[in-house]
Amino acid sequence: MPYRHTGSTARPDVLACAGLDPSGGAGLIADVRVLTELGARPVGVVTALTIQNTTGVVEWHASDPEVVSHQLAFLLTDVEVKAVKIGMVGSLAIAKAIANALHLTNAPVIWDPVAGPTLGNVAYHDSFDDAVAALRPHLALITPNARELALLTRMPVTDLASAEAAGRVLAQKLDAAVLIKGGHLDGEESIDVLIHNGAGEQLRGPRIANGEHVHGTGCALSSAIAAYLAAGKGLVEACHEAKRYVADRIADPVRPGRGAPAVM
Repeated sequence: MPYRHTGSTARPDVLACAGLDPSGGAGLIADVRVLTELGARPVGVVTALTIQNTTGVVEWHASDPEVVSHQLAFLLTDVEVKAVKIGMVGSLAIAKAIANALHLTNAPVIWDPVAGPTLGNVAYHDSFDDAVAALRPHLALITPNARELALLTRMPVTDLASAEAAGRVLAQKLDAAVLIKGGHLDGEESIDVLIHNGAGEQLRGPRIANGEHVHGTGCALSSAIAAYLAAGKGLVEACHEAKRYVADRIADPVRPGRGAPAVM
């Protein structure tokens, strides 16, 4: 089904804070594409510059945190955003800059906690725990995959049961909702788990062959959730709609280069 903006009102502004993937398959470029397609008007800042193509990431450089801080403060004292999507934060200093700027908005904040790229071997430079602590007071939802969830909780995440157990621990720790992405967990279906208000809800969908190799799924999912929240949908509905949207993209990915296909 097409995903088009059909309303007559102004598009809601959504802030994206993410790294720049030159291939366009993930990061800020992909966020802008998803947000625009789902009826939002993206605004944003670049948190890191990456050297990558469709075959993987070989290097990345965090943006200047002082510049990011000034960009966000100047933006948020002018534009009233309806949702915020955070991806790769680049450094602890940038996480703190984003967190400080978020005092200027009451918009729901969704974080896709990119601890390191799926394609490549480039690790996060600073303490990831400290970055989590900086962003924690502002988070409405965090969307880790199994590897990121294990890193955030220091718990084994090998199947649906262990993923839900770790998700509950993380939700309590952050006082935020947690959407565990199940694309890399075994099973005949692709099952995400939403931990929200103490309850766990499974978001089921078909497992698409080789879907785990499609680039940018996490970026697309979190951006889609932000777009749906900005449009006025509740969190549970936004997560369901976003999962369906991304599934459609995984089923028909683009192939811009010689490496991995991408959602956008």
